[in-house]
Amino acid sequence: MSTPYPFTAIVGMTDLRLALLLNAVSPAVGGVLVRGEKGTAKSTAVRALSSLLPDVAVVAGCRFSCDPAAPDPACPDGPHAGGAGTARAARMVELPVGASEDRLVGSLDIERALSEGKKSFEPGLLADAHRGVLYVDEVNLLHDHLVDLLLDAAAMGASYVEREGVSVRHAARFLLVGTMNPEEGELRPQLLDRFGLTVEVAASRETDERVEVVRRRLAYDEDPAAFAGKWAGDEDELRARIVAARALLPSVVLGDRALRQIAATCAAFEVDGMRADIVMARTATALAAWDGRTEVIAEDVRQAALLALPHRRRRNPFDAPGLDESKLDDTLEQNSGGSDPEDDPDPEGPDDGGGQPPEGGPEGGRDDGPQDAASDSSEQPQGGAAGGGEQSAAPAGDPFKTKAFTIPGMGEGAAGRRSRARTAHGRTTSARRPQGQLTKLHLAATVHAAAPHQRARGRSGPGLVIRKDDLRQAVREGKESNLVLFVVDASGSMAARQRMTAVKGAVLSLLMDAYQRRDKIGMITFRGADAELALPPTSSVEAGAARLQVLPTGGRTPLAAGLLKAREVLRIERLRDASRRPLLVVVTDGRATGGPEPVQLASRAARLLNAEGVASVVVDCESGPVRLGLAGALAADLAGTAVTLEELRADTVSALVRDVRRAA
Repeated sequence: MSTPYPFTAIVGMTDLRLALLLNAVSPAVGGVLVRGEKGTAKSTAVRALSSLLPDVAVVAGCRFSCDPAAPDPACPDGPHAGGAGTARAARMVELPVGASEDRLVGSLDIERALSEGKKSFEPGLLADAHRGVLYVDEVNLLHDHLVDLLLDAAAMGASYVEREGVSVRHAARFLLVGTMNPEEGELRPQLLDRFGLTVEVAASRETDERVEVVRRRLAYDEDPAAFAGKWAGDEDELRARIVAARALLPSVVLGDRALRQIAATCAAFEVDGMRADIVMARTATALAAWDGRTEVIAEDVRQAALLALPHRRRRNPFDAPGLDESKLDDTLEQNSGGSDPEDDPDPEGPDDGGGQPPEGGPEGGRDDGPQDAASDSSEQPQGGAAGGGEQSAAPAGDPFKTKAFTIPGMGEGAAGRRSRARTAHGRTTSARRPQGQLTKLHLAATVHAAAPHQRARGRSGPGLVIRKDDLRQAVREGKESNLVLFVVDASGSMAARQRMTAVKGAVLSLLMDAYQRRDKIGMITFRGADAELALPPTSSVEAGAARLQVLPTGGRTPLAAGLLKAREVLRIERLRDASRRPLLVVVTDGRATGGPEPVQLASRAARLLNAEGVASVVVDCESGPVRLGLAGALAADLAGTAVTLEELRADTVSALVRDVRRAA
């Protein structure tokens, strides 16, 4: 086994280290979601934590790591007799992004269960992680149904595997840590809420700190064992502190004053549900135990809010998570209930590093960069022109709910919420022979296939003799996500400020729709003499919104260049992921200028996209009493749908119906 990088040797990242340690003290906190740019030691910190966890005693031979002092009565390998068991290090289990459902929860031998009536269960990663750490790198790229299963198990402390009435249950209590790069796409709010704490990390901008990071990393790469030995004393001290905090945790008192501050803070930031209150209470209690105290104070509540609320506050999909710390301080002050010196934090700052983990040498003070960045970003106006003095960048209009556009036919892409597709989850539509491992049994089709052969198989009593050739896989239909490629006209004909504001509002609305449907998006703009790929295809819809805000306009309308650029981008994406079907959204008034025969060139480019089977929507931005209908002609060449800005709204039809009724 390779020598992990020492936890105490990590430079900076104070909030990250504290959040991980609090979960080590109290796994009931609910895990940590670490958000940050690439190369910020997210994975290093998580792997380093596992070596700090105390050894666990397990029942010898149990595949589910049962505690010999309190074995799980429902353990599939049980029942277990009491005993001393054996000691081993807490496991660090990594869940790959491409893992299947059976790899996560385990698999059941359906054929043996049906033919012999015996449960033959192969444990998955949830069983391996019991009483240890389950680490999911790039959790935002994991399929949603796997994240649902993962978080359900973390919340219930158990995993359930069911296949057509045959079920297995086993304990699954683990410290859940997920890392993600927000540029690659966000988690759904419902999934964000299931992580106990969240931390924003970013590389330090301090020269001395960056030098120290490089110095330590080079020393570790040169001789990992010698480097780890240098920090062994600090690691032992931190490990002992975790053990002491765990022992103290049951004695910590959460007073009414602290509880009122927690409730008032959650209400002030308009979080949904009660999970935030519970997580804050558990986090504040763990903070007190980590600091060696038996009573929760106001500073514990404040720190708990900074860790537990940023990803839970009510916000628009494109808002960055973060808290207004002045609002937080005002809320805590208003609900302090007086000036009890035992509940007020030391004005000079809490002792022993304020409950923070040891700095581990020359790491400097508290690194508030990521938290400050999150707070600042939450204050930015949504939809205004951004920076740089771009006088031609019009603000985006208010977003609205758009009509639903889908791709015809049946796809087989990644699970999502847009177009019809054959998926692992959804309603059962038919059955077929398994192609590989059987996962979803179609019971009726299996019985129907086995029934004609019962006499030949010598069946003499009730029941069926089922063989492998009889098994049938359920074919299910659900929804897939798509690649939505925006081609936005930014030419002079679109440059009228009021008009471009409406256009940007429409594109922002379509981006929000793509976010909710779990699509990848890309953006091409064309103006002047050429087209450019403003945003390569990505899962980060927020990046598309940011590009849209600073989109300049002016110049001629090279419509053909925009369509040909789209064709090239789609060709490359088809090579990368042939199963993800594209939807082309062209936002233009249909005019084409510049160069010889611009209208004919644009029509020819559109027909090329049509010949390649690209599904298209043209958002007609033409305005005024006289309309040329050029966008409609473009939609005809694309064999796509044309909608005006007014028709794009999902409530347009219902609004017209209401107007007619009122007039009547």
